[in-house]
Amino acid sequence: MDANQHIYIIGNGVIAKGLAVALALNGKKVTIIRGSVDGEDDDQENINVSSGDQDVSAAITISTFANHSTLNGLILLANKSFGNEKLAESLMRYGKDLPIVFLQNGLGIEDAFISKGFTQLYRCVLMTTSQALENKKDVRLKVVGPSPVGTIKGSNEELKQIIAQINTDLFPFRSEENIQPFVWKKVITNCVFNSICPLLEIDNGVFHRNEAALALGKKVITECIAVANANGIALTVDELVQNVFNISKASDGQKISTYQDILNKRETEIETLNFAISKLGNLSGQDLSFTLMLGEITKLKSELFRE
Repeated sequence: MDANQHIYIIGNGVIAKGLAVALALNGKKVTIIRGSVDGEDDDQENINVSSGDQDVSAAITISTFANHSTLNGLILLANKSFGNEKLAESLMRYGKDLPIVFLQNGLGIEDAFISKGFTQLYRCVLMTTSQALENKKDVRLKVVGPSPVGTIKGSNEELKQIIAQINTDLFPFRSEENIQPFVWKKVITNCVFNSICPLLEIDNGVFHRNEAALALGKKVITECIAVANANGIALTVDELVQNVFNISKASDGQKISTYQDILNKRETEIETLNFAISKLGNLSGQDLSFTLMLGEITKLKSELFRE
């Protein structure tokens, strides 16, 4: 892999913007490609990022697929996971050997790419949260820790080169030999945050501030852990409850992505969270009725906000 190859970020949300600025400031050639819009001219957008006690900015090219006959570089998927089936079709014309890193939430988000024969697929579990500031273009980042990236299809040597390409102080990444426990831990944690916070219309900090909210989260975790264990993932209720508490404290005041999507009248990723794990639980005989109910109400709320 060329250390100076172009990096394409698919999706134009707050994670994509924050990551693009971090990469650009680290000397990388980076372009954001809007996954849901096509045929528009390229645009230069000056994006400001606040993280901790620093404020930085960079001019980032915002483009669409129609403006690129080839994509010779690294692909980072920061779009919403419900668009992956269509996105896999779009990327096929650029070749199935593109190195692709999934920065998305949920279970089974790689399936469309696996079924279409893509050969280099890597899964990231984001440990950085983001939120749009008042003008909608600027971004606040909060880093919980380096985001682990593991191999779904591909080589560990290629993974090391990818990490060398994308790792920055502002938005750190690291390689992980066994990514699946991290995927499951993040999915279960997101089932808590992405349903309870939007329904309560409150920020992430509610779980470390309020015992009753944490108790609801524990109920979701208890249901989901049974599914994880049945699929060979050794996680415990106590470690997941502590994880929710720690993330809640670290991202106090931050709105979870699903809550932001609902407020902005956008479709959410709840299908690949509460719905996906509930469906998997049904196959192995676990009861996830509470987790599924929260997902159904969250989906309904999202639909009502978009009417």
